[in-house]
Amino acid sequence: MDDLAFFSRYMAMTGTPSLEPEPAGEPGLVGKTLGMVHGSMWIAPFATFFARRLLPGVKLVSVGNDAVQLNFMQAHRQGLPCPPQVNIDLFVSYARQLCDLYRPDAILITCSTMNRAFRAVREAMQPLGVPVVQIDEAMMEIAVQCGGPVLVVATHGPTVASTQALLRETAHRLGREVSFEGATVEEAFHRLGRGDIQGHNELIADAIRRAQAGRRIAAVVLAQLSMAVFKLSYPDAEKVFGVPVLTSAETGFARVREILLARS
Repeated sequence: MDDLAFFSRYMAMTGTPSLEPEPAGEPGLVGKTLGMVHGSMWIAPFATFFARRLLPGVKLVSVGNDAVQLNFMQAHRQGLPCPPQVNIDLFVSYARQLCDLYRPDAILITCSTMNRAFRAVREAMQPLGVPVVQIDEAMMEIAVQCGGPVLVVATHGPTVASTQALLRETAHRLGREVSFEGATVEEAFHRLGRGDIQGHNELIADAIRRAQAGRRIAAVVLAQLSMAVFKLSYPDAEKVFGVPVLTSAETGFARVREILLARS
């Protein structure tokens, strides 16, 4: 893709800021605003891409900071608590800024590593009546309800502990037992960073196949929003792998949709 085509497609997806509602979309969603809090701004186009598909008509407002991700990566490397408390405090601050500047109808935390910030952000937003969605929560509920061993695939090491903690917490909240195993495919993260989306997707597919060899897996959880591009190569992943392959983009934005429509 040449430079002109790149910027043309990018701007067609994001648009420029406007005070007017989106010109078209689903009735009940047009006129609604979703605030998205990111752990790093490189993920914003991923969130925007899937939100445009799954929340047609919703105005999207993003806030984030690349230093947040660099800070939790550094903490993870040094064996310190991850995410650091300062990151959690920043997420609360970002949510408040959204409400102070251009109040959204709901707030979505898009970062899996930062799912530890969810409770603090939700408590901060309760007095304002703004619902907060953690993008992985609905995915974890579905995984727990599948009733068997869950394969949790991640491509970024700092995400693993937060994702597995959320899965255990979700099972406890639902009164269910859950067994799981993890697969971390760091090379897929590096491929993603080089723009090799197909290579990223094939490494994830290989990890799923290896986990299925000789044992039963009831569901696969792709632990990060960026991993949702896997479905661009495997749109009917359940047919290919024989089990549900869950992404936070599909399940998380579906949860947001339910909340926004209910607020209509």
